[in-house]
Amino acid sequence: MTHEVSQLEADLCSAFADPTRILILYALNRQRRNVTDLAHELHLAQPSVSRHLKVLRDHELVHTTRCGVSIVYELADSRLIEALNILRTVLRDQISHKAHMVLDRKE
Repeated sequence: MTHEVSQLEADLCSAFADPTRILILYALNRQRRNVTDLAHELHLAQPSVSRHLKVLRDHELVHTTRCGVSIVYELADSRLIEALNILRTVLRDQISHKAHMVLDRKE
């Protein structure tokens, strides 16, 4: 059972493996958007954003709603941003630790 859960966790984390998808999640945390709005905000080509949104949909990290001819995307769960923020805190601490190690070597 533990192996299966770990595999599910790894599959979920694979959706975070691209920085564009992380930027999309943060953008959707601020406001629901369609593909065109996301592409414009992130300065990316619309087909690229669409491909990344498909990955996020496949991992059930975003939900869609049809509004006329447009599809609007939103976060499936706000805890995703909490998880990303925790990862950023860990990353910041790692960078700080490495910077201190470099300064200690110079002294």
